[in-house]
Amino acid sequence: MKEECGVVGVLLDDTKSQSKTVALQIYYSLYALQHRGQESTGITVYNGGSTHTLKGMGLVPEVYAREDIVKLVGHVGIGHVRYSTTGQSRIENCQPLIVNYKSGTVAIAHNGNLINGSDLRDELESEGRIFITDSDTEVVAHLLVKELLKHGPVESIKNVMKRLEGSYSLVIMIDDLLIAARDPLGIKPLCIGKTDLGLVVASESVAIDTLNGKLIRDVKPGEIVVLKDGEVESHQVYNTTHAAHCVFEYIYFARPDSVIDGQLVYKVRERIGRELAKEHSVEADIISPVPDSGITSAVGYSRESKIQYQEGLMKNRYIGRTFILPGQEMREIAVRLKMNTIAENIEDKKVVLIDDSVVRGTTSRRIINMIKDSGAREVHARIGSPAIIAPCYMGIDMATREELIAANNKVENICNTINADSLGYLSVDGLVRAIGLDKEDLCMGCLTEVYPLEIPGENASAGKPGLINSKPFCFSYKCRIQKQTCITQNNTCYNIRRIMYTHHYPADTHRYGNYPEQIT
Repeated sequence: MKEECGVVGVLLDDTKSQSKTVALQIYYSLYALQHRGQESTGITVYNGGSTHTLKGMGLVPEVYAREDIVKLVGHVGIGHVRYSTTGQSRIENCQPLIVNYKSGTVAIAHNGNLINGSDLRDELESEGRIFITDSDTEVVAHLLVKELLKHGPVESIKNVMKRLEGSYSLVIMIDDLLIAARDPLGIKPLCIGKTDLGLVVASESVAIDTLNGKLIRDVKPGEIVVLKDGEVESHQVYNTTHAAHCVFEYIYFARPDSVIDGQLVYKVRERIGRELAKEHSVEADIISPVPDSGITSAVGYSRESKIQYQEGLMKNRYIGRTFILPGQEMREIAVRLKMNTIAENIEDKKVVLIDDSVVRGTTSRRIINMIKDSGAREVHARIGSPAIIAPCYMGIDMATREELIAANNKVENICNTINADSLGYLSVDGLVRAIGLDKEDLCMGCLTEVYPLEIPGENASAGKPGLINSKPFCFSYKCRIQKQTCITQNNTCYNIRRIMYTHHYPADTHRYGNYPEQIT
């Protein structure tokens, strides 16, 4: 499982003496968001007459040199760190994506994944539009430029949002205008902050903290925000009754010191550990995390169980990227290069090992074998998420259903496969309690096979045809988002000619609620 992407936009007050140093502000913000993408990074700045961009493959400190950064003069700009969920790993897919059109220049940084991206691309290509990348971001760019030829910036982005299905947090710069937008379900995080020098919008609040700023609020699901003249101008495109925030932001992706949709991630992970201890207690000598994402949950488990917290594994935080090594022996060396045991802490002890998730099971098995080889008497695996039984279609690079160990095995079989003495997953209800948000406001498709949007191709394996409260319930995009009348017969929605599926929301309830404007 891989991180997604991170986006940032900075608007500095042009009356301040340091107003031209926006590139440095973006650089520091991207450094704070490095955990969200290590494949490529880019910065685009508007200098009052034109845009200038620096981007490249690699980590933030590898791509940018100080002498290059200080040459990017301007008071407004955007930045991006990338791990590809769609599109290949190549420089052409590095963001921000820049598009010139008749009236100016558009720069876009995007975190998310479009379910209908391929269909939109086919439509645009049939109109004669040429693509130079294979990422969803260019699809958004083409749609936006089409609208900008007819409408103003805000109206254009509204119209584009009506075409997009999936997850997206967008930071857009149209010449010197900085705009951010979040998908109607708020699947991907996006927040606004204020510094002494101006305004910031970013994937996580830690980017704002790095600039010594203050978090103002999260961008609301379905909201467009325009940053100008030191003020935040809001345009609510969708009035949502429920959101669908990605639970793995809290479990794994986000930094523990980030605040996402009102919840401090550190506290969520500590509560995850406490819930794990309540649900899966075991007699043990020490509680030990798989660093880094398991640390905070291990602290919570230790406090709840009153069993000593002690690190049994040490992560090499300076390893950088490594070659893919052939052969089993070389792979074992690669694991030890990234993580090593502290033998004295675990020798002859019963260890509760806390990890955030188990995907394929191969890494878990290698880590547990390392701990046992170092002398542990028993290793009891406790996982800070429910079992991952389905793929993610909302922007997380996750294994296929065939590769997911929990999709095809019972807990007992998984326990034997990873060589643990016992295995306990956090329950869905325990996760919801730990996050502190309503269950209806969370996306848990990979854990429950119930997705917040209709997924093409997922129906046959994941959908469960049926009724809720003896009434048909339509789970289609057109009916739920675009408010078309759901004409049903034989449990089929004839707007899209697809079978309807049961959902854990009440009958005839649409997640998207009421609209402030008519969707056509």
